[in-house]
Amino acid sequence: MADLRQKLDIVAPFFNEAQSAPAFAALLDRLEEAVSSRFGMAVHKILVDDGSLDDGARRFSQALSGSWEIVRLSRNFGKEVAVLAGLDQSRGDMVLIMDSDLQHSMNISLKMIAELVESPDIDVVYAQNDRREASWRRSQLARLFYSLINSSQRFDIPENAGDFRVMRGPVVRALTSLRDKRRFNKGLFAWAGFRQKAIPYSPENRPIGTSKWSRLNLIAFSLEGFTSFSVIPLRIISLSGMLAALAGVVYGAKVFFEVMFYGVAVPGYPSLMVAVVLLGGLNLTLLGLIGEYVWVTLSESKDRPVYLVRDVVLSETAHDKPPGASRG
Repeated sequence: MADLRQKLDIVAPFFNEAQSAPAFAALLDRLEEAVSSRFGMAVHKILVDDGSLDDGARRFSQALSGSWEIVRLSRNFGKEVAVLAGLDQSRGDMVLIMDSDLQHSMNISLKMIAELVESPDIDVVYAQNDRREASWRRSQLARLFYSLINSSQRFDIPENAGDFRVMRGPVVRALTSLRDKRRFNKGLFAWAGFRQKAIPYSPENRPIGTSKWSRLNLIAFSLEGFTSFSVIPLRIISLSGMLAALAGVVYGAKVFFEVMFYGVAVPGYPSLMVAVVLLGGLNLTLLGLIGEYVWVTLSESKDRPVYLVRDVVLSETAHDKPPGASRG
């Protein structure tokens, strides 16, 4: 007999998380039990192996219970793409996205689901990191980033909102139709629109393993956001060039009047080096920035698949087996 209950898909990407597999699988079991008892929903778990180099997929397949599938990508494509791969596999009435590193709690997950279930006019509920433990410098840099990227936009990217969210099925279908090769999910979630609500939360301390995000990764991720959703960097560099040109005109007028009316000798080497270094630096910065935008355009124009799937491992209770999937 067909199960007529509403279905919740849980999408969780992972990369080299073999150590946290048993604990995360246990968390998913508790979450499934709570969702079933509180909301009467069936739960299907979709884990995406983003090209892990350990035996995480095997550990998860041994630890998971109920209805689940593990999508194994052919290599590491990055978390943003792994989330898309999970959404592509989802067919639920609602979809919850959460990390597999145990920093996204069960309580906040249930709170978001409850908000969506009880508010039919809301399409998306997302968790917004309150960053209570962030340093002053990091919080100010984050604020500056969001201020710049949201400038001159018809939509705002919520500050400190990540992938941890629950969405209705139509929102997921809309998001999967966006096939950007260079993905910045924060921007795509905001660009798609729909009625969204934020819930503040503090991430749990990571009990096992270490974060895969370094400072360089965060800088590159921020640049990805700018080149995908903002023209502000180009405008800043253009404005800097205009100011440099204006400064050159003012300095030239100063030198002219000093020579013509006061007979002051024009200093040669120092002023020449300052001008060369300043203008050369501005030109190289502008060329590099334009190169970033050109690279994004080139990546999109190649029209390669966003990701490739190695295989899909299914539990015995999973339905609608996709082509090439194997039973776990």
